Amino acid sequence: MENRDLAAMLNAYFNWNTCRMHCFVGMLLALIKVRTVNLTELACGFASIASIESRYKRIRRFFKEFKIDFMRLASWVIYFFDLSGQELTLSMDRTNWKWGTKDINILMLSIAYRGIAIPLLWRLLDKRGNSDTAERIELMDRFIRQFGKSRFEILVADREFVGNVWFTWLLNEGIHFCIRIKSNCITTNARGLETTVDALFYDLKPGEQKILFDKRKLWKQRLYLSGLRLSDGELLIVATDEVMAEPILSYGKRWEIECLFGCLNSKGFNFEDTHITKLDRIEKLLALLTIAFCWAYKTGEWRNEQKAIKVKKHGRKAVSYFRYGLDVLRDFLLNGSTSMGHIGRTVRDFFILQQPKVVME
Repeated sequence: MENRDLAAMLNAYFNWNTCRMHCFVGMLLALIKVRTVNLTELACGFASIASIESRYKRIRRFFKEFKIDFMRLASWVIYFFDLSGQELTLSMDRTNWKWGTKDINILMLSIAYRGIAIPLLWRLLDKRGNSDTAERIELMDRFIRQFGKSRFEILVADREFVGNVWFTWLLNEGIHFCIRIKSNCITTNARGLETTVDALFYDLKPGEQKILFDKRKLWKQRLYLSGLRLSDGELLIVATDEVMAEPILSYGKRWEIECLFGCLNSKGFNFEDTHITKLDRIEKLLALLTIAFCWAYKTGEWRNEQKAIKVKKHGRKAVSYFRYGLDVLRDFLLNGSTSMGHIGRTVRDFFILQQPKVVME
């Protein structure tokens, strides 16, 4: 499978300028080989007869000049994982780090999928610290405009994503949610008297959970509360818009986005190695990471069907589908391994699921 074949397959979806797509594919394959987004390293892994300096300048021009339709990319992600028409559990979270004096702060909406999250939409925040309600709503609005409210099964999020205006918007939009809240939030007890939420669950022992089946006041809204006492004694309390059979289990899917961030960083592509600080360029870099992540994950699933991942004594797989697939792809690209069959099989299986051109959502 040559680079031009992969470029043609991707362009069946994205319809980019041919030169830009060839550059993108060169970066995609280089990223899999070198496992870092550092542009100097990408230039070294970029297959070309041009000098490393010329490759480096070409990569920089891509991120500086080329515009990406991120909504089309989001549609491709859903299509690639065969999720078209399905209700989705979405997770909202934020990751941040510093490069020099610059804060890299990313708000992301992802799809919970079989123990991991799939990156879908993101927004770069030009500040440090938490997102605000307007930024969260803007990200959610982008999803709604593209896919519709009916595609939401539930939104899960951590304690950062709370507040009266935010909960009011979710309720008005009819979006089901399961969001963790802080233990010292003010609510009401069964008699309608104000108390902290942890007081409602004080009697729980480690491993025990409780679901309150009547609404309690939280900020200016009335919501359902559920709690779990963790093994270390801390309370995990979630707020939901409706009674749920297993709210804590639903909230647990939020951890899948932490697995994703690990794959994008130290367990996969070392995202924090980037020296890029301009927000629009980091957005484009995330597009590259998203396609690389999806390809590696689906390759891992496919390879697992041919040769199952070993299961350790504790019952968990030795490696994730993502890492399994990434290692297979790297082995081929670096060593020409044929242990998985021809690399073209993974490309054709996962980049041409049907005859292109496809109708995007």
